[in-house]
Amino acid sequence: MHKNLTILGIETSCDETAVALVRSDRTIVSQRVLSQLKDHLPYGGVVPEIAARAHVDHLDGLIKEVMDEAALTYDDIDAIAATSGPGLIGGVMVGLMTAKGLSLATGKPFLGINHIEAHALSPRLSPGVEFPYLLLLVSGGHCQIVWVNHVGAYQLLGHTIDDAVGEAFDKVAKLLGLPYPGGPALEKLARQSKSVSSPRFHLPLPLCGKPGADFSFAGLKTAARLLIPELQSEEDRAEFARTFHHTISAIFADRLKNALKMAPEAPKRLVVAGGVAANQYLRDDLQAFCDANNMEFYAPPMWLCTDNAAMIAWAALERFAHGQTDELDLAARPRWPLVEMTGFAQDAA
Repeated sequence: MHKNLTILGIETSCDETAVALVRSDRTIVSQRVLSQLKDHLPYGGVVPEIAARAHVDHLDGLIKEVMDEAALTYDDIDAIAATSGPGLIGGVMVGLMTAKGLSLATGKPFLGINHIEAHALSPRLSPGVEFPYLLLLVSGGHCQIVWVNHVGAYQLLGHTIDDAVGEAFDKVAKLLGLPYPGGPALEKLARQSKSVSSPRFHLPLPLCGKPGADFSFAGLKTAARLLIPELQSEEDRAEFARTFHHTISAIFADRLKNALKMAPEAPKRLVVAGGVAANQYLRDDLQAFCDANNMEFYAPPMWLCTDNAAMIAWAALERFAHGQTDELDLAARPRWPLVEMTGFAQDAA
């Protein structure tokens, strides 16, 4: 990037309304993330219609706040970007149509960003994370191992054949009677365990020992559902939560071990991204895995793991630097596999 570009990013794919201004020198000029947690808490999960209406109510105000805080006008920015999928389609459309309207009104180029690609590239907002790298993408809706060769050049090595790991965390938390969102609550409960010995509870390790790098979490959830009613005390609950975390880590380690052999070249670094990457238990265990396999390990800052607009703006900067923009007739997509993100990067890699 020869010029220090500035892009306005918008993220509305789920239950966070987010806006950010990011420069190509990795400066986050200004950003806002408005959580809808209180709106969805009574329902124990995200209600798509409520999420979309909240985006409509707050997005314009957040854009104004970000622009005012940065003391910039639209003449000062180079492009406008928004998540165009995958995600809850009503929410995606709110952000996408807002970005298109701003592009049309200001004459600035528009980019529609794949939300998964934004997670995959988000570690590069920190200096020193160079291509290529092995990516473990873990969130409420995704669980994938991807070889990231360059912007737009991705090779899927493994993915979940049923449920996402974040969904497994949320479901087990709900079975334990923990509040939404379940993942952070389950981690908090696990840290209350006083046990320092081997886990007293035993959970299955689906697909472990099998070829390939795919995941499966449905059977693990079923095993948890059958075991949880037998827990007798608060310490039992905490110890079970700790066991669940280390079971997930053992699954990751087994699948990643196979992925190392499947990658086009010996990976020098492992990067974790997505909302579940904010879990410190998993970060520690993944660091241990990398230490044992002579690899660098990188996890983005906690705030960058969850949905935000800085990663949308950064992904747009990566693509804009290669000359990509999108037409205003770009459609919102509820599903958009990362491996479909191809094109210019094949030549750039």
